[in-house]
Amino acid sequence: MIDAAMVTITKVEIRKLSEGEELGYPFITLLEDTLEFNLLELRNGITADLVDMEIEPGNYDLIRLYVDEASLAVKEGDTYKMKVPSGAQTGIKLFVEPPIHVAGGLTADVLLDFNVERSFILKGNANSPAGIKGFNFKPVIRAVNNTTAGTIEGMVTNSDTALASAYVLLEQVIQEDTIEITSASTDVDGYYAMPGIPAGLYNLSATLAGFDTVIYEDIEVLEGNLTVQDFILTKLEEEEEE
Repeated sequence: MIDAAMVTITKVEIRKLSEGEELGYPFITLLEDTLEFNLLELRNGITADLVDMEIEPGNYDLIRLYVDEASLAVKEGDTYKMKVPSGAQTGIKLFVEPPIHVAGGLTADVLLDFNVERSFILKGNANSPAGIKGFNFKPVIRAVNNTTAGTIEGMVTNSDTALASAYVLLEQVIQEDTIEITSASTDVDGYYAMPGIPAGLYNLSATLAGFDTVIYEDIEVLEGNLTVQDFILTKLEEEEEE
C-alpha cells in the first residue's frame, strides 16, 4: 500500500575506541549535509552510498545517525509527514558488532539496514471506514560490519512461477530466545536478498497470503560468502484438495 518511504539524513558520526582512557571516546563527523532516500528503492541487495571518506586507522564501535524528516506516500492516497523523535534528531546510536577495524590503505564497509516495516507504525486501520489516521515514526536500524558479514539470497516460487511480495524472515535462536535479524520482500521475479548478515546459524522462513509457510533451520552464513536458499510455496487450496 506504500509508494515511497522517505527519510532525510543530515549528519553521520562515528566513535573511535581510544587506547587510553584519558583520551575518551571521540566522535568523528563523517557527513554534515542533507541527503534524502526512498527506502523502498533500497531493497534486495540494492544499496546507496551515504558517505565515503578516509578516516584514521583504528577501531570504531558506534555510529550516530541524525534523521531530520520522514514521510510515507500511500498509493493513490495522501503523503503523511511524521514527527521525528528527539532521539533521532539528536543522533540514533548504532553499535557495530564486531567493531570496525580500519587499517591504513584498506577499505572497511559498514551497512546500515533500515527496517521499514518496524520503523513506520500505522495509526488507524486501512481496512476500516475510518481509514488511515497517520503513522508514527520509530526508526529501527541495525549497523553491520560488512567486512565480517555474508549475504543470503534466493528465489521464492510456486513450482515454476515466481511469487512477488513474499515475506522472507531471518531469525536467530540465542539461548532459547528467537530474535528477528532482518526481513525481505520478493520482487516481481520472486528474488530476495539479505546483505550484511553476521556469520552464524539462522532460521529462514518464507510466506505469502494464500500459500503455506516454509521454514529452513540452521542455515549457515559464512564470513564474506554468499548463501543461496530458494523456497517453493504451495497454495493452501491445493493442500486442502489433496
